[in-house]
Amino acid sequence: MFGNFIPDSDIFSRRCIWVNGPVIVGAGPSGLAVAAGLKREGVPFIILERANCIASLWQNRTYDRLKLHLPKQFCQLPNFPFPEDYPEYPTKFQFIQYLEDYATHFEISPKYNETVQSAKYDETFGLWRVKTISKSGPLGSCEFEYICRTLVVATGENAEKVVPDFEGLEDFGGDVLHAGDYKSGGRYQGKNVLVVGCGNSGMEVSLDLYNHGANPSMVVRSSVHVLPREILGKSTFELGVTMMKWMPVWLADKTLLLLARIALGDTDKYGLKRPKIGPLELKNKEGKTPVLDIGALPKIRSGKINIVPGIIKFGRGKVELVDGRVLEIDSVILATGYRSNVPSWLKDNDLFSDDGIPKNPFPNGWKGEAGLYAVGFTRKGLFGASLDAMSVAHDIACRWKEESKQHKKTAAARHRRCISHF
Repeated sequence: MFGNFIPDSDIFSRRCIWVNGPVIVGAGPSGLAVAAGLKREGVPFIILERANCIASLWQNRTYDRLKLHLPKQFCQLPNFPFPEDYPEYPTKFQFIQYLEDYATHFEISPKYNETVQSAKYDETFGLWRVKTISKSGPLGSCEFEYICRTLVVATGENAEKVVPDFEGLEDFGGDVLHAGDYKSGGRYQGKNVLVVGCGNSGMEVSLDLYNHGANPSMVVRSSVHVLPREILGKSTFELGVTMMKWMPVWLADKTLLLLARIALGDTDKYGLKRPKIGPLELKNKEGKTPVLDIGALPKIRSGKINIVPGIIKFGRGKVELVDGRVLEIDSVILATGYRSNVPSWLKDNDLFSDDGIPKNPFPNGWKGEAGLYAVGFTRKGLFGASLDAMSVAHDIACRWKEESKQHKKTAAARHRRCISHF
């Protein structure tokens, strides 16, 4: 009688847990925002988090000088504003405290140290099977399998470091660090440091290194938009959003670039060539974020931060560049970004592409088939994640309440039939 009930034999090798509500994978800002929305709707859930804390990217993989790049009103999570005494651009430590307060306020308690190995939809039973390894038990690692009708992927766009494969890097002999492991430039005083990457992280790390007495050289391999963080006393981001309400993107881009040229000068002559596509259009099409300058550009102009082209190969204590120069360097910091890790564990789905980003662009990438949802993949930062989180929480709550009504009707009908037999 049980022959059709067992999907496969490994169900017996794991502790199986039925979840009466969604399983949320990831306890970063996206996962917390969905959880808060569900809490307000009275929908039960669990959050699985591989690290030992919420927002592990912010707590464990960011440098000390980091501040939010956008004004706080564009970074707050749903239904919980920042404290009024926070500055317009909160520090990383203030943002972490805000997230801790958010979790406490909505009584969100993730299951920490639990890594999802795989998640797959079982078509036979119409359920998701989420397999994990937990390292928080007293007996060491334990394996679990969560069974649920709804799965929320909230691991985000920045789950894994991107580490390019450079020729000769293994023979370099000096200190090599990803920007995710960089905290402060104090240990690099007096050293020649090569920063690979010219995004917001590469710019800020280079500035931090200079401020701590190092000699940074920043690799610029491709074109990049550098904009002032504020224009005419207003956030550049806010200005861009406002302009797009009243004019086409191409015109908003031309206006932004004109204002940036007035504020910053011609960045091309310092080795920072602008893309042919404007910053807003580039963000919408490819998800590439412009650099919001907070002080690195003046150091680049004065030569205190050296701009260099692409890398051919590394050697012992040196790097060879595409323009033929060879630099003597002591350390390398890879500001080469992050990527989604969804393809490594989410199996057989139509929502995500091979690069771990939803196939449908924002604002239509948050819902898939069979109770699958995605939050934190909008390429629009915390603002986009919050919008998706509200949509996901509302949709799940509507489904859950409708299913609960149907369950009650079925139970009541069964009760009446039972009574009729007596």
